[in-house]
Amino acid sequence: MSGVPDGVQRFTAPLTGHAIFLVVTVSDQAVDGIRDVLRDLGGLVQTVRFRDPGDGLSCTVGIGSRMWPTLVGGPSPRELHPFTPVVGAVHTAVATPGDLLFHIRGDRADLCFEFERLLVAALGDGIQVEDETSCFRSFDRRDLLGFVDGTANPVGTDAADSVLVGDEDPAFAGGTYIVVQKYLHPLDRWQALPTEAQERIMGRTKADNVELDDATSGQKSHKTLATIVDDAGVEHDIIRDNMPFGRPGHAEFGTYFLGQSRALWVIETMLRRMFVGDPPGVHDRLLDFSVPKTGSTFFAPSAGLLSTLGDAVDAPAAASPIVEASPTSLGIGANRAPVSQEV
Repeated sequence: MSGVPDGVQRFTAPLTGHAIFLVVTVSDQAVDGIRDVLRDLGGLVQTVRFRDPGDGLSCTVGIGSRMWPTLVGGPSPRELHPFTPVVGAVHTAVATPGDLLFHIRGDRADLCFEFERLLVAALGDGIQVEDETSCFRSFDRRDLLGFVDGTANPVGTDAADSVLVGDEDPAFAGGTYIVVQKYLHPLDRWQALPTEAQERIMGRTKADNVELDDATSGQKSHKTLATIVDDAGVEHDIIRDNMPFGRPGHAEFGTYFLGQSRALWVIETMLRRMFVGDPPGVHDRLLDFSVPKTGSTFFAPSAGLLSTLGDAVDAPAAASPIVEASPTSLGIGANRAPVSQEV
């Protein structure tokens, strides 16, 4: 598509060496200026990437439901709504504020840092930073728990089919839903577990990343609970762009989860199976060692739509006020397809 900016909204790009996840809220008075920055995001990427064109620096921006009517105008993507807390008997997936997500990726930490510095300066005083996490790729794509992360990610055409909205919502084709959560790990307790116990929780061997057989009843592994299959037997994949982060001097170790999906209900169902359990009451044991601190939902428009952001503001629908987040109105999986109980 002519005129589509390069270096933005690269949803299926491979994992990079570094990443920064920046979640902000936006003041109502700053919307026009913020929109201008987002429309020219490709130019800002090019300004930094020019110094090392081979770095692969890119930025994806996601827009939350509260800000969508005013910032974009017109109707919203059909499944977009605020993150709903998922309350299980033991653990809860918390919801935290976020109007915009910036997912900055590159193989050089200095270029990611420079891009973020210029971005925050351009956004100005109209934003409030809710979370800022710098991450790195660890060894052969392992998380800090020692297991390879993102093994189930689809590749090639399957990746695009899994994450890009299509004809089911044509006004937003080429975009994707994004859910982010920041997890902290009590590494000392995890490392005290025998390797065999860790493997049963994860559903994979630790050294060579081989899948273990699924449990047919009772406690299921993380791998099994995170696999979503509908009643027609179709498996619905997501792309995880998870990255480790940490500050050893503060005993802080974690994983930043970023899930992209063509349908939001897929990620929501995954979280419900993890936190509530399948069957209910038998939660994902990984949550005993992986504590969620944030939770936000966004829709990332296609690069083409991003470059024309706000053109719909002049339409009558643009007069709609900003929608306040209302966790009680969310209804996880309101648009979801039936999900098999045996996966």
